[in-house]
Amino acid sequence: MAQTVGNIHSIESLGTVDGPGIRFVVFLQGCPMRCMYCHNPDTWDFNIKQKMNIDEILKKYDSVKEFLKNGGLTATGGEPLAQIEFVTELFKQARAKNIHTTLDTSGITFREDNLEKFDELIKYTSLVMLDIKHINNEEHVKLTGHSNQRILSFAKYLSEKKIPVWIRHVVIPGITYNKTYLRQLGEFLSTLNNIQALDVLPYHNMAIVKYEKLKKEYPLKNIPPLTKEQATDARNVILDAMREAKRNQG
Repeated sequence: MAQTVGNIHSIESLGTVDGPGIRFVVFLQGCPMRCMYCHNPDTWDFNIKQKMNIDEILKKYDSVKEFLKNGGLTATGGEPLAQIEFVTELFKQARAKNIHTTLDTSGITFREDNLEKFDELIKYTSLVMLDIKHINNEEHVKLTGHSNQRILSFAKYLSEKKIPVWIRHVVIPGITYNKTYLRQLGEFLSTLNNIQALDVLPYHNMAIVKYEKLKKEYPLKNIPPLTKEQATDARNVILDAMREAKRNQG
């Protein structure tokens, strides 16, 4: 039976960084990851309940759809895949209304022994924004509390299924701003055939105020923000490694 009620953190009517065009963004509550740089720690807790059904969400979408130029609906979080049945039904009903659907995820819940649910979800998914936190598994565990194996497996799965993907990668001084790791990321991305965009995002510390309000310790408070020049450099390293690896593959 389709799950038509979800645990929703909040909704943003006019998102501009959550997929193509201007987006209607649904933030789902709950995330298993504990990324040190997370700017939405208030979405972590699965026990906070704010239920909304799909009819309510799509009614809100319809009320602003005239403003969603070249956009659509994005499910983010938290981790939307933690509520995969709900997101699947939301996307199914959205696609029936010709709404472009974007899944913004880390892929952390992906399981190769449970592909049926993922096969059903991607039937109704126009685009996946996949956040690769760290290419090195040991460093990924330090940064997020989890292995990156499911994330990389999800990336390969999406490539095999030919689902369009935008890769997101946050570059953090002393953690991911490292040429070896950036090159390794580029080499991995070269094996995928569905990448439409690469967003290299400079780390910032603007979440400190939110952590203070939540009375949480911000883990990276002593790390300075990445400059735009460093972000450009990081992106170039990734792209150069991708191109070189592609040539070698050919």
